[in-house]
Amino acid sequence: MSVDLPALLADLEELVTCESFSADHAGVARSAGVLARQGTRLLGAAPETILLDGVTHLRWTFGTPRVLLVGHHDTVWPPGSLKTHPWSLVDGIARGPGVFDMKAGLVQLFHGLASLPGLDGVCVLVTGDEEVGSVTSQKLVEESARGLSAAFVLEGAGDGGALKTGRKGVSWYEVRVHGKAAHSGLEPEKGVNAAVEAAEQILALRDLTTAASGAAPAGLDGTTVTPTLLTAGTTSNTVPAMATMYVDVRAPSRAAQERVDGLMHGLVPRTPGARLEVLGGVNRPPLETASSAGLYGLARRVASGLGMEPPRGVAVGGASDGNFTAGVGCPTLDGLGAVGGGAHADDEHVVTAEMPGRARLLAGLVEGVLR
Repeated sequence: MSVDLPALLADLEELVTCESFSADHAGVARSAGVLARQGTRLLGAAPETILLDGVTHLRWTFGTPRVLLVGHHDTVWPPGSLKTHPWSLVDGIARGPGVFDMKAGLVQLFHGLASLPGLDGVCVLVTGDEEVGSVTSQKLVEESARGLSAAFVLEGAGDGGALKTGRKGVSWYEVRVHGKAAHSGLEPEKGVNAAVEAAEQILALRDLTTAASGAAPAGLDGTTVTPTLLTAGTTSNTVPAMATMYVDVRAPSRAAQERVDGLMHGLVPRTPGARLEVLGGVNRPPLETASSAGLYGLARRVASGLGMEPPRGVAVGGASDGNFTAGVGCPTLDGLGAVGGGAHADDEHVVTAEMPGRARLLAGLVEGVLR
């Protein structure tokens, strides 16, 4: 399977220099146009363009799909980022907005598939809103993955090129604390302090995953419950009548995720007169390691057959569309994109020498499932 690095880099530069911030729907549409042209050239067919609530997604389908390849072309970088983070290629390191997350992965996807003798049984889905929670594309991802033999996700690799064999599930909550206002100097005793109640709830949330012994309760190992944004009160001399806090939950298994969901919705006030309102719930199910085990073993065999070092597997806390594909029962392997780092950060980069090998690995995986 031959993959040409100069051709990969030419397509990568074209894609990176077309900015595609998630909230800039016009920019995402332009990026989709670039991707559609590249994919048509390399795969020999034009994609289906799917516009959902102004967001542009692309899908290629060859025969009856058995394998899904998933990526996204939106980035976290706002328009104009090329002025401060221009495309560059120096000493084998490519830089630019979204180069690692995940435009290099998309280029590897196209070139890897182009090296195969045929694509019957392959579906390629490239979404335009993954970075903002796949708001319009979640059902599209799930629909495309349901019933298939494998899903390969082109998110950036872990450290040293590791494949991502597990991802925690994500749940988001908004806890609203209702108290009663009063003058904080004249008669604070007549108020119900929502800020104090919020503090009590933060301590209660800490105890959800840390027992008195310091260990996690049974079944919640690896689960994190993190209060994030907190607001309370209106003026400096008023007992706060309202407080709001947001809570981020990451769970390695569906059972743990569901258990914490029940505990969150079962929170009770600790301050007399206070009232709680808990909104939100599960956002993405976990990609459990059982879902990736068979495909990870295949990846190691394919890598060995290509004369490559078999990749390590890692479980991570961050989420991707691989959570959705695994959630509908499709065996899923993630982290098949670029080797590099700095996603969303000033040092975002890709090690270009690794790109042809990663493209060949992906092609070998597709062949291994379809044969």
